[in-house]
Amino acid sequence: MKKLIYLLTALLFPAAITASEGSKTTGKINRVALLQRNSPIVTKNDSLSSLSVGNGGFAFTVDATGLQTFPEKFSNGVPLGTMSDWGWHSFENTGDYKLDDVLKEFNFHGHKELYACQFKEGGRQQDACNYLRVNPHRLHLGTLGFDISEMKGAMPENIKQRLDLYSGTIKSEYKWNGQKYSVATACHPDDDMVAAQISNKAHTPLCLRFPYATGGHCDDASNWNADDKHNTEIIEQKSNYAVFERSIDATKYFVTLKWTGNAELSRKDRNKFILSPKDDSFSITCEFSEKKPDAKSDDAKQTFAKSAEYWKDYWQKGAIVDFSKCTDPRAKELERRVVLSQYLLAINCAGDTPPQETGLTYNSWYGKFHLEMIWWHQAQFALWNHPEKLAHSLHWYHKVAPIATEIARRQGFDGLRWMKMTDPDGLEAPSNVGSFLIWQQPHLIYLAELLYRNSKDKAIKDEYYNLVQETAKFMYSFADYDKAHDRYVLRGCIPAQETLKAAVTVNPPFELSYWHYAMQVANRWREENGEPRVKEWDNLVEKLSPLAFNSDSLYLAAESATETYSDIRCTSDHPALLGAVGILPMNNLINKNCMLKTLDWVIANWNWNKTWGWDYPMVAMNATRLGEPEKAIEAILLDNRTNTYLVSGHNYQDERLRIYLPGNGGLLTTVALMCAGWDGCNTENPGFPKNGKWNVMWEGLKPMP
Repeated sequence: MKKLIYLLTALLFPAAITASEGSKTTGKINRVALLQRNSPIVTKNDSLSSLSVGNGGFAFTVDATGLQTFPEKFSNGVPLGTMSDWGWHSFENTGDYKLDDVLKEFNFHGHKELYACQFKEGGRQQDACNYLRVNPHRLHLGTLGFDISEMKGAMPENIKQRLDLYSGTIKSEYKWNGQKYSVATACHPDDDMVAAQISNKAHTPLCLRFPYATGGHCDDASNWNADDKHNTEIIEQKSNYAVFERSIDATKYFVTLKWTGNAELSRKDRNKFILSPKDDSFSITCEFSEKKPDAKSDDAKQTFAKSAEYWKDYWQKGAIVDFSKCTDPRAKELERRVVLSQYLLAINCAGDTPPQETGLTYNSWYGKFHLEMIWWHQAQFALWNHPEKLAHSLHWYHKVAPIATEIARRQGFDGLRWMKMTDPDGLEAPSNVGSFLIWQQPHLIYLAELLYRNSKDKAIKDEYYNLVQETAKFMYSFADYDKAHDRYVLRGCIPAQETLKAAVTVNPPFELSYWHYAMQVANRWREENGEPRVKEWDNLVEKLSPLAFNSDSLYLAAESATETYSDIRCTSDHPALLGAVGILPMNNLINKNCMLKTLDWVIANWNWNKTWGWDYPMVAMNATRLGEPEKAIEAILLDNRTNTYLVSGHNYQDERLRIYLPGNGGLLTTVALMCAGWDGCNTENPGFPKNGKWNVMWEGLKPMP
């Protein structure tokens, strides 16, 4: 399926626009040199310094040994995950719990609305809620590392580990128990397979072992103390390979281990196997698959070659930004974050489904993904000239459209209401927050528009036309007409600033602005498709409520949130009121002077210790569109815990979320805006100060709408 989708997206994007299009350089960027100077280097055993290889729908994360030798030591850092789009598991549904068990009736719009909610009063409703939130959950597919049983607690020393970004290869050298080790690690670009080339005279055995699922909210998905609940059997074995069948309750998948040279495979335990090499140097591949794989799959040498070819193509075809001629001392760190974010999003966020917020490294929210975050993960792919990667996962919306139709129907609305927290089958997870969000609705329209803008290929518009129209139908039916004031209002929702309550919230500013933008795009698509515009949609756009502000000309978190600036609940969490312009183009609902004053207040006074990784890009985009590049730089590089970027490039949040990919994606989208601007922008590099210190060079970026 993965290869088929790649083929289809290649047909939709047959000729990637050359990297020099839209160039703002004074000479061609040396991409290899840029990648080399930003390739991560690890020199110590550190649970926050693991590195990953992957292909967008599968990733394999390693410690300093170049393999997954110490998973327990990394469980509370950046875990040593082996995860995929397809690897999911559910515990047995002994209570026969169904979504109907957690539906709760509301009336926000004058009719019956049923929402999937959380219950905390005990009984069947709470049990059902707990089961449906946990299941299904993403699986850790298994670890491949050195067998440490005879290492007597020793850890690697003299570590020299480097991720070569240009080839997608991790090269690890170190000493361990007095012996020298050399390990190279890469991922196959098309198959869910990791390859390793290993050299050590100690002939240290390799250990392949498998955990049971945890169903944990935020963990490494590895229960190593439940061997009796799952099973691994060798179903085929030859002199240089073995095929394992994994059985975890009703879930089954396969693992194929291949090696070169003389080696002996033995079972150590029910779900643990040891491969003992006899040679100083050998190679190995480990492939994970839903179905029994073809034994003729690529070997390690072929995998390394294809990885190098894939990453060379990725870096040469995509956009690039070079900060080497900047003299501002912050530029070097910004370049590092940008380059590493490009790599991390390519290995974690370009699969068959929208990505989870911790990607394919470890589980957050049970491994489920959040549709309000898809924009933050993947809008950047279109802007950085990799539309095929956005297209790859956007196909998923077609699969779950029937469920989105049913959600809208049971709540009394037209069209499609996209779920929030979900899984590959589009099942709706009950939530007292997520079920009431609405800002994920326009994302489908925005992302489909980005795809179409990239190539102007009518096939893209044909593919997403019905989804765009049905999404707009919901958005129109959700808005209420306020006859007394001849305006449309948004109510009965929790906005992006999740501290506000659905029952009392009226007209959150970001959502108003997003409705204004997306409804216009949906009607324009109709017009370009030879169909009449929907007059009611145009009327909605014309009569949407303007953003509400207070007596100090500061925008409110919602029209109903009159105490925004004195209520700590409003000045914590996301400063989403700035999302109304930046993520989105300026519109007639917004007073620029009020927005400028609001920007200044947020930068100076917001409770930044309660923010998230994508908040900094959101503020920087707002500042860029408002003509405040100094403030854009200040925001994107604000020194704060949730704006920290690890050696790997991952955006660190806190002890729970050690990585947070929406921050990385937001960074790339923001830098694209800061460089290439937006439709109608005539300022070169509009997000960078014109003080002679920001001579930013770039190639291939696309302007935002």
